[in-house]
Amino acid sequence: LLWVNLVTDGPPATALGFNKADADIMKKPPRKSDEMLITPWVFLRYVIIGTYVGIATVGAFVSWYMFDSFMGIDLSKDGHSTVTWTQLTHWQECPKWEGFTARPFTAGGETVSFDNPCEYFTTGKTKAMTLSLSVIVAIEMFNALNALSEDASLLSMPPWTNPYLLLAIAISIALHCLILYVPFLASIFNIVPLSWPEWQLVILWSFPVIVIDEFLKLLARVFFGVRKVKVD
Repeated sequence: LLWVNLVTDGPPATALGFNKADADIMKKPPRKSDEMLITPWVFLRYVIIGTYVGIATVGAFVSWYMFDSFMGIDLSKDGHSTVTWTQLTHWQECPKWEGFTARPFTAGGETVSFDNPCEYFTTGKTKAMTLSLSVIVAIEMFNALNALSEDASLLSMPPWTNPYLLLAIAISIALHCLILYVPFLASIFNIVPLSWPEWQLVILWSFPVIVIDEFLKLLARVFFGVRKVKVD
């Protein structure tokens, strides 16, 4: 989490300072002196987006454990075993389960195996944790694109209006890949390399944050959009 907050998020957060002003900025009335910085609507947006971030992070973790194929993405190539929701949520009871087995699975060029099948939920969770971490990073990159404008759609204010942000996102993704694919760094962070189908799973869980925020921006434009200012 420190890596995400201090390193991966740093470049995009800095680049957002170079955002262009909204095209309709001169049509908006000035803020009232007593207007809250975080209005109830803005707070609600934060809550909705934050809730989805939590759902996506857990969703990626659960998807790998429970499915060989998820939404058309083949996750079976690494050979991992699938478990039920009950097993996953009650994994502490694993020693009591009769006949439970867990196959070794591949991660990058290495094989993760277990002396005790119950280690599948401890030692074996490295790939699921890596997927969750990657979802957080990817969502933060998509959220940086959402932050190009408070209310304007990405269709009217596309990402290339701030090339510094695109460069910053590329740097952040490169830094994340660095800790994924350099064995020494991966061992420090206790994560493993991801295959292309696993990256597809990351994108599948991450990209909807764009759709959700676009819908919230649409609501903001419809109900809280530019209002005419009466001049005395």
